[in-house]
Amino acid sequence: MRIEVEHRTSYRYSEPVQLGPHILRLRPRAQSGQRELHFRLRIEPAPSLQLEALDAEGNRVTRLWFDGPTDRLDIVSCFTIQRDGLAAPLPVGLCRPAALPLEYPCEEAPLLAPYRRAGGAPEVVEHLAQQLLNQAGAEPLTFLAALNTHIHTQISREIRELGEAHSPVHTLQSGRGACRDQALLFLAVARSQGLAGRFVSGYQDRSALNTPERHLHAWPEVYLPGLGWQGFDPTRGIPTGAGHVAVAASHEPTGAMPVAGSYWGSASSRLSYAVTIQADDAEEVSPRAAG
Repeated sequence: MRIEVEHRTSYRYSEPVQLGPHILRLRPRAQSGQRELHFRLRIEPAPSLQLEALDAEGNRVTRLWFDGPTDRLDIVSCFTIQRDGLAAPLPVGLCRPAALPLEYPCEEAPLLAPYRRAGGAPEVVEHLAQQLLNQAGAEPLTFLAALNTHIHTQISREIRELGEAHSPVHTLQSGRGACRDQALLFLAVARSQGLAGRFVSGYQDRSALNTPERHLHAWPEVYLPGLGWQGFDPTRGIPTGAGHVAVAASHEPTGAMPVAGSYWGSASSRLSYAVTIQADDAEEVSPRAAG
């Protein structure tokens, strides 16, 4: 599948400000099943210094520095990628990880430590994990599929354009959550069983809500011995596939933010963004604004 994405981000300030350093995570990740064909980035005002790099988690980042005051910042990223089709079903009984709670091989455990649970999980998270173990058993892939289905059917998805991800406890108690909230809940339950998980930001070729609006998307991935990183989309109740375009992945949501930066001054700011996605012959456009 060939997918084209244009992502426009605009900041407007009530008076001139001095922009601090910025980090952009807008370029597709270099990973299996995803091949970049074209990428272009336009920034106004032009930065005084622009550096392309890989961060510690393998994300392709652009670091920016600015000189002089400005009352706006416009960032436009455009790219085209080729995505492979859905992965073939895994052979039954082959390369299956051990039962939960999972212990990773000694050569992988230190590398995965940042992606695993730090301390005990909240009681409501442990309760949900036990409920799913009773229902689906301790085979990791079966357990994760049940978790994916549970969040899809029991947690109503909402669109919340701004703000950090809600805690797993908040999402469970409210029964609602944006894609980033659902991803964080998925990771909390998976990590309670010793699994390593990471938060992924990116795009999808069609809306989980079957509406004309297009938004940034987020989903979890879990590392399984012998199988690597496996992606799940609890907002749609499916494994990730050809329609998911990964841009950044991190052990925590802040490490996968598309744009991160600061400014000096007393001005107020306003953010707006628009995402245009064209997959094969179907174009999908969504202008969004937030105060």
